[in-house]
Amino acid sequence: MKHVAVKALAWDLAADIYLPPGFDESRTYPAIVSVHPIGSCKEQTAGNVYGTALADEGFVVIAFDASFQGASGGEPRSTEDPVFRAQDISYVIDHLVTLPYVAADRIGVIGVCGGGGYSINAAMTDRRIKAVGSVTGVNFGRLMHESFSGYDPIGALDAVAEQRTAEARGEERRVTQYLPASPEAAKEQGLTELDLSEATAYYRTERGEKPNGRTEGLFSRQASAIGWDAFHRAEVLLTRPLCVVVGDKPGAFGAYRDGLEIYRRAASQDKELVVAEGFSHYDLYDQPEPVKIALDHLIPFYKKHLGP
Repeated sequence: MKHVAVKALAWDLAADIYLPPGFDESRTYPAIVSVHPIGSCKEQTAGNVYGTALADEGFVVIAFDASFQGASGGEPRSTEDPVFRAQDISYVIDHLVTLPYVAADRIGVIGVCGGGGYSINAAMTDRRIKAVGSVTGVNFGRLMHESFSGYDPIGALDAVAEQRTAEARGEERRVTQYLPASPEAAKEQGLTELDLSEATAYYRTERGEKPNGRTEGLFSRQASAIGWDAFHRAEVLLTRPLCVVVGDKPGAFGAYRDGLEIYRRAASQDKELVVAEGFSHYDLYDQPEPVKIALDHLIPFYKKHLGP
């Protein structure tokens, strides 16, 4: 694995490049950009699970920290802005096409959770992406427009505007914590909803916790997400081959719903919907059986469309 710095808008993105077994820098390889979930980082499921597995199958895989997050640059910190998130993917591709061992015409993208929605959105306008995979992908704009804004997007936008003005005048920043501090805290709060409780079990324990993982978002920068839609114009612009993987145990984040929606709406002539029966959103992050179901479809999908 190589650690690299990717030039973005006015800062660097921290990225890890996973190399295939027997890597030979004089050869050229197909490449895949791996996009991490919301509140996550490159060392979690995007890198250590899917990045590693796809590299083992002969792909060069690059997992990176989003702008304003992890070890990447950008201020203010903990900003989750879908516009920047999708653009980050293109900056990473800019880096890939300069590498002599990457085949510039054989680049794909894979995203987990919110990263799946960002990957789909990026593939609509960056035609350098030749194949797109989404693992339990979530349309973060839809989530923010609905439950994350209390089903009151206008009220939420008013509150965001007020907070941004306050911060511009020097008041303390307001950071939203997406999850309880621990599974024990979740129990004390009576938190039983599937996705929220399983997210806590993943991010707040040794199972998934990493130093750069930050399950938080800056409240004053949420307006962009409330007005954004990962699937906008998919019926026309999403023509690249598409593989959508979801679990059939639906939770509050809506990956099952979003997966079926984008599969239906995508203009792609070559598209596949994979339903991991009996598994949930967070099972597809790192649990061996559902991850194997995902990879058993994703690996041949990428080999077909990016080449061996």
